[in-house]
Amino acid sequence: MTRRAAVAGISAGILLLLCWSVGARTGNEPAPAPTISAEAAATASAIDLLWAGTEFIDQTSFRVDADIASQVITLSHTDNVNKRADATISAFGKVAEIRMIDNEVYMKSNLDLPGVGHEWMTLDPARVPSNFAISFARGKNDPGGSARLINAIVTARADGSQITGTIDVTRIDAGNGINLRPGPDGTFSDSARSHAFSATLDAEGRLVIFLMPAADGLPSASLRYSDFGAAIDVVRPQGAVVAPDALYPQLGFSD
Repeated sequence: MTRRAAVAGISAGILLLLCWSVGARTGNEPAPAPTISAEAAATASAIDLLWAGTEFIDQTSFRVDADIASQVITLSHTDNVNKRADATISAFGKVAEIRMIDNEVYMKSNLDLPGVGHEWMTLDPARVPSNFAISFARGKNDPGGSARLINAIVTARADGSQITGTIDVTRIDAGNGINLRPGPDGTFSDSARSHAFSATLDAEGRLVIFLMPAADGLPSASLRYSDFGAAIDVVRPQGAVVAPDALYPQLGFSD
């Protein structure tokens, strides 16, 4: 599997494991209390820290920088409280821009999409595929897609502000943020189910870095959050046209 084959779009398609050990029951014996291994307990604790570290998404403005092998790069500014956001996605020399103001969504791209021009367009949010996640609603408003990464963690351990462990790349759902696809044969290597990751929390407990190093054919990938609380000013594009019907099937991510 080549690294290029494993790279998928960030933020635009165009462009926890808790192991319980339970004893067997016989007859009418009372069920024994479940036990949990030290590794599973450490993983659960670290994952709790990561979830707490993403609460800022619904509380303040922030910036997201995501990078896959320096081939697909995104820069986003999001203020879910005041419903303002913008994003620039660069992939293999092509660029797409998105702006969101309240319920308005604007987009333009220099990609040569069939039936789609290169001017600013207004999109109908109701017609955008769900995994494209253009929304200010909870659970759909993180251009970094941190929840998709946290949900795929297999093992983790926290040491102060640093969290390290393994992640099952095959369990990372398609959507905003880091997307890794299998190679031409449609499969990942066996090691993809226990791929290394590291994460960093800042002094306020917020997730600021999530890193996945290159290994066994998978490219490097990074997610960085910053500029918490900074003002975000998004300008409505002048002369935007209604997006053609041909655009919507080309948005989102294929499974």
